Amino acid sequence: MQPDFSLARHQLVDSLRREVSDKRVLAAMSRVPREMFVPSSYWGAAYEDRPLPIGHGQTISQPLIVAMMTEALELEGKENVLEVGTGSGYQAAILAELARWVVTVERHSELAQKAAETLRKLGYSNVEVHLAESRLGWQQKALYDAIVVSAGAPKVPKELLDQLAVGGRLVIPVGPRYEQNLLKVVRKEHDTTIEDLGPCRWVPLIGDAAWSEESG
Repeated sequence: MQPDFSLARHQLVDSLRREVSDKRVLAAMSRVPREMFVPSSYWGAAYEDRPLPIGHGQTISQPLIVAMMTEALELEGKENVLEVGTGSGYQAAILAELARWVVTVERHSELAQKAAETLRKLGYSNVEVHLAESRLGWQQKALYDAIVVSAGAPKVPKELLDQLAVGGRLVIPVGPRYEQNLLKVVRKEHDTTIEDLGPCRWVPLIGDAAWSEESG
């Protein structure tokens, strides 16, 4: 029998209130069972505020950074959202609680398949999971009202800005391969505004407009 994680989930969300003020984001995180997105061997750590390994050199992100990135997207419930880097599917589930439609792409086929199965099992019918192409994002469903990137890029990719609607928000870690700053980019009619949300550390974003698989 799977343990009851409801108390641990409540305690985690309560701790996030010190840094995150968006009540809708906190409510979404209180509904999404993080333990379903980690290997059973890590169930005991599912509600610790830290990343956990999910295989293929990838992790499920720290809950605080998930909450901060989601809050920065300013979702109201009617948006079409793109996530780059599905990983476990946990961030996609949070987005599905808050947006109209979510497109998420993952370059590891096994992770994409597992995430899709978990999301389906949990009843998220407003999420579509795709195997990522070399070109960043998912052009077929653009333009998006919000884009979140769950990996670090060397710069803000024009490929993603081109898939963002005017007024849309892009939240992305940008900087050296293993240490970045989290940026919030808002697309305007003729330019963009950029807000630095602070330092962070992510696995590298792999793609034509980001890091190569071999770059150090």
